[in-house]
Amino acid sequence: MDQPSGRSFMQVLCEKYSPENFPYRRGPGMGVHVPATPQGSPMKDRLNLPSVLVLNSCGITCAGDEREIAAFCAHVSELDLSDNKLEDWHEVSKIVSNVPQLEFLNLSSNPLNLSVLERTCAGSFSGVRKLVLNNSKASWETVHTILQELPGLEELFLCLNDYETVSCPSVCCHSLKLLHITDNNLQDWTEIRKLGVMFPSLDTLVLANNHLNAIEEPADSLARLFPNLRSISLHKSGLQSWEDIDKLNSFPKLEEVRLLGIPLLQPYTTEERRKLVVARLPSVSKLNGSVVTDGEREDSERFFIRYYVDVPQEEVPFRYHELITKYGKLEPLAEVDLRPQSSAKVEVHFNDQVEEMSIRLDQTVAELKKQLKTLVQLPPSSMLLYYFDHEAPFGPEEMKYSSRALHSFGIRDGDKIFVESKTK
Repeated sequence: MDQPSGRSFMQVLCEKYSPENFPYRRGPGMGVHVPATPQGSPMKDRLNLPSVLVLNSCGITCAGDEREIAAFCAHVSELDLSDNKLEDWHEVSKIVSNVPQLEFLNLSSNPLNLSVLERTCAGSFSGVRKLVLNNSKASWETVHTILQELPGLEELFLCLNDYETVSCPSVCCHSLKLLHITDNNLQDWTEIRKLGVMFPSLDTLVLANNHLNAIEEPADSLARLFPNLRSISLHKSGLQSWEDIDKLNSFPKLEEVRLLGIPLLQPYTTEERRKLVVARLPSVSKLNGSVVTDGEREDSERFFIRYYVDVPQEEVPFRYHELITKYGKLEPLAEVDLRPQSSAKVEVHFNDQVEEMSIRLDQTVAELKKQLKTLVQLPPSSMLLYYFDHEAPFGPEEMKYSSRALHSFGIRDGDKIFVESKTK
């Protein structure tokens, strides 16, 4: 049968992993030696193949000689064929069926939507545990066929496939633990709930960039839909209600949540966002990639109580009452002004005179002397200044450096400044 036009998998493999381009590396599983091939084969006497093959963006359109694929790829466990020109599932099947140890397969950004995946072809994928179909525009019919023929599939990536709905197969897939389905257009919860029906053992669900507008499901139903869900990403979803955040507590095993970039949290400060979410999700141990420590949880829960303490009772969330039971009613934190003092009222002592005056603390010693010139009737060059802290156990401190700022002395209201004339 004639091969499709374009570059074959085997042709690219020979070019990339020839001894000239990919030096032989010693060690178990690092290379493979194959006897001389029939005359006319483009293959070298030996190719040096690792167990992980990366052949992305190589213009591959077809498999090539299946006997050669079988001879060289018997030990290969991971294969990246992303961003090629594979549009026929039959050609993909020819490659995969001759890689018996294959567990990871990346077919992203291949135009595979141009052909139909038949069950006989999908059967060659049966050993694959991790499958990436991002930006392949794979139909749900194709996904269903894959799920039927891959009994051990654990991780599935379906990002950037323009899905607006989800289609359920007749039989659910119990093996799948992780589903990445980001950057689609799944806005309605009725579509997301189908994923729980399809994948009852799901551990991790990544829904980022889907604009999901609400979690419209009763709490008891959520627990049944996703009984094993441990991690969920709702990054850049369209959630706008705190009730949606509270519903995350209905997932019985949920430990990790990502909630960055949602409309609900935009009006809040960075501190408020994290603390209010942590306080509402008592079972979540990791938020937005950061571990929630016991200390942070307590601080957040106390912050939550104070945040809602003056809110009308009819608007207070239920979580507030739970935390009041735990901590009791908390007084608002005292507001402490930590800004540096800008001026101080001091006593100026000169000879037997005492004068109370206000001085600016942002000025220097030289500028203070100019301010005192009229009061003490001395030129600044003839003054000696001493600062006395009325609470300090030590004596007066000479203010000898003209360029030193007054605030660096720690001058406060009630302190004293002594002025003496320099001895001649």
